[in-house]
Amino acid sequence: MDFSWMAWTWPTAAFFLAIFALIALMGVWEYASPGGSPRVGVLRFETTRGDRLFVSLLGSAFICLAWLGLTEMALWWALGVCLVYAGLVFRFV
Repeated sequence: MDFSWMAWTWPTAAFFLAIFALIALMGVWEYASPGGSPRVGVLRFETTRGDRLFVSLLGSAFICLAWLGLTEMALWWALGVCLVYAGLVFRFV
């Protein structure tokens, strides 16, 4: 197959590999400790580890899009913001 129409750079490949690795690690974690440790956080409804991963990935996508649209700063700073956001989601949501 010809994938030359796609912009496959090292950062793009690393991005997709990181998402794949997160999903795979979440699967291993669920296999080792089933149930997802549901809890009620600041959103006031029950969430599992998978829910919190989804919310953190979705929020990180919006953070990166806003970063690209609103600033001229390097996207590495947005990655730092995304990591802090994901930590807060897993802690409080």
